[in-house]
Amino acid sequence: MRRFKRTLVAAAVATTVMAGTAGWAVGGEQTVVTGPPAGAAAWRADHSLPDPEAAPEDIARFFAALPEASRHELASRHPLVVGNLDGAPVALRYEANRLALTTERDRERARAADRSLGAPERRRAGDLADRYTRLLGPGRQILAFDPRGRGQVAEVYGDWTAARHTAVVVPGSDIDLASFDRTHDRYGTPAGMARSLRAELARQAPGIPTAVIAWAGYTTPVGVGLDAATGRLAEAGAPRLERLLAGLSALGTAATPPAVFCHSYGSVVCGLAAHDIDGTEAADLVVLGSPGMRADSAAGLRTGARVWATRRNSADWIGRVPNVSAFGLGHGGDPTAAEFGARPVPSDGAHGHSAYFAPDTRSLRHFAEITLGRYADVR
Repeated sequence: MRRFKRTLVAAAVATTVMAGTAGWAVGGEQTVVTGPPAGAAAWRADHSLPDPEAAPEDIARFFAALPEASRHELASRHPLVVGNLDGAPVALRYEANRLALTTERDRERARAADRSLGAPERRRAGDLADRYTRLLGPGRQILAFDPRGRGQVAEVYGDWTAARHTAVVVPGSDIDLASFDRTHDRYGTPAGMARSLRAELARQAPGIPTAVIAWAGYTTPVGVGLDAATGRLAEAGAPRLERLLAGLSALGTAATPPAVFCHSYGSVVCGLAAHDIDGTEAADLVVLGSPGMRADSAAGLRTGARVWATRRNSADWIGRVPNVSAFGLGHGGDPTAAEFGARPVPSDGAHGHSAYFAPDTRSLRHFAEITLGRYADVR
């Protein structure tokens, strides 16, 4: 009988996730982009360089010992590696990623003009060239860029090296190079969330330097399907998130460890990364619109960071997803439940699954207070 009930629960999870939200397309299985950065083979051919998958603190020590001219020369020779190398100086990563984006933009422009290619291929090349051009806009600080697959990108808002308080935004499903900074559903994108949080930080703490990273550095699910209902993509993304945080910690630039905000499926990534995150890498893990964290309690995450759960608003469809885990489906206990043990974050004013970073919401105000370390104000 118990086995039969578990089967029913698993079927309910699959049915809800596959068909639970009107207007969402059922997504196909995604091919994971993981491992070392693109261009790693050429980097590894030079045996004087550290392995690109070495510990971020080792990468940081390597670059700290290099003369300035040698750093720039490496960024020029290996832009796709240096631009994605956790532990490398952030300003050098910006430089390398501008070079990589320029190369990719020029390549796609040439493909868009190549009449030997079919019209659909040329259109896709033109779209990619336009995306790369936007990322090359004045003042943009691209911390990571990987053109493989659907594309991955991270951007810094503010001066990371001067910031006293920092945050990292981890998005959920349907985020990639194309949707990273889309203009519709603005507060459902990592770029929109990060910009909104940074503006609220400036409002609450004028004159205090802050910075926020929008991190789309893992392969996300597309639509509502088995990828969204299982932990496969989160298991691949969690080590990448931990490396990002370890690399920032190894640089020792920010005055305090960042607060990490995990939206929707991003909270599954954060949950799986949590046990490798200590208090020097992240001060706080904050989930919002969460289907679960692959744990039954905050204590079960075994993390050195404080754990917060944003109360769902009544219009957030994620509340219709069962908080169970059976046969690999579902993501475990509800982080907003009292028995989970996370610190609650009120969200009055938010409406829908993607509105927690919208201006004039209590959730956004509290997110800024958490980032600033004003914990007593979150009530």
